[in-house]
Amino acid sequence: MNKIENSFLNKDQFGDDFLWGVSTAAFQIEGAHDADGKGSSIWDVFTSQKGKIKNGHHALTACDFYNSYQNDIDLIRELNIPNFRFSISWPRIMPTGVHPVNQAGIEYYNKIIDALLDTGIEPWITLYHWDLPHALETKGGWTNRESVSWFSEYVEVCAQYFGDRVKNWMVINEPSVFTGAGYFLGIHAPGKKGITNYLKAMHHVTLATAAGAKILRNKIPEANIGTTFSCTHIEAATESAKDIEAAKRVDTLLNRTFIEPILGLGYPQSDLPVLKKLNNYILDDDLNNLSFDFDFIGLQCYTREVVKSSMLIPYIGAELISAEKRNVISTEMGWEVYPPALYHVLKKFNEYKGIKKIIITENGAAFPDTLSNGKVYDIKRTHYIQDHLEQILKARKDGLNVEGYFVWSLTDNFEWAEGYNARFGLIHVDFDTQQRTIKHSGLWFKDFLS
Repeated sequence: MNKIENSFLNKDQFGDDFLWGVSTAAFQIEGAHDADGKGSSIWDVFTSQKGKIKNGHHALTACDFYNSYQNDIDLIRELNIPNFRFSISWPRIMPTGVHPVNQAGIEYYNKIIDALLDTGIEPWITLYHWDLPHALETKGGWTNRESVSWFSEYVEVCAQYFGDRVKNWMVINEPSVFTGAGYFLGIHAPGKKGITNYLKAMHHVTLATAAGAKILRNKIPEANIGTTFSCTHIEAATESAKDIEAAKRVDTLLNRTFIEPILGLGYPQSDLPVLKKLNNYILDDDLNNLSFDFDFIGLQCYTREVVKSSMLIPYIGAELISAEKRNVISTEMGWEVYPPALYHVLKKFNEYKGIKKIIITENGAAFPDTLSNGKVYDIKRTHYIQDHLEQILKARKDGLNVEGYFVWSLTDNFEWAEGYNARFGLIHVDFDTQQRTIKHSGLWFKDFLS
């Protein structure tokens, strides 16, 4: 194949120490939903319920990464990608969420870790990417304060079995998304709704993030430990005071609620008064146990949101104006394509004194891809990645802290409530045959990294 056309970008502009990688998540790729003693997760249960997932899709097989991991690892190597982020399925390791440990699950992840290291690819483990064991959900899941202990037990097991070879760890993926969508709006697993469920889950997840990190530090002293947050650049729809205040509340909810307690700043209650209800669940020593000195923070940014005041929306008094209503270019997810969002988010998080290192641990786009004559010419995704890399380059030239970039995602996969409709991969997957085809974006990235 001819050298893929490049923008003015080249890898050297980012420096020798800049980290390049690709991200995935267990439930979205593995399939093998009940293989070798795996327990059921909240997503296994949620996807089996009628009307929850677009087109009735499920992840029983997904990308069959459980059986085809070696092939996919070979593709990562072929794309010159040096770092692979994947998550551990908690119910694969501990089918009931607590002891006993399922040895077949341990062996499976050992095989992945060894295959990566044998291929010269650095493993980056995410401990929790949304697939809570269903057995724990029957006890209240993240709304139950005991979830902190359950999670701690699980982290200890992972550290014990994988810590001898895995240096890079992420504790929890995008807490604001899975608590908001899963425990407040009910559109993601476990499908709970209401402010009480949400606030309890929020607090327990934050406690669990710090508790899990402390266990990793204790068990694997040399580990590089981080955790990841979804973040979105927020703008007010107009210059009116009402819209500006509404945008501030949305920004607090989406960008500040989870990072600030982790940094020892407490919850941002003054800027989002509904968070004062958290005080009902905060026990004596909790505020001391919310924070941890992470080696890095992973930021996951895809778009911006434009916000207007709306007193009809409870708790937040704000409404997002969709990309469609604003008539701007958007992705298959309905997210505006707005690369400067990434720069703005980096600038915002650089203002926190307590963050040592920032890595973009997810960024990418879903577009309708067509496989034709064995090729996928996804030029929009290629441009999306290039345009966002330009924003990172700008941030670095401006002296902002950003030290890595992981594309979401390696392959097309099960995209939660969107099922298989939203394709984010650098590699196309035919979900009927499991045939892989590297897309134009993947070939460009390979060329860029060579």
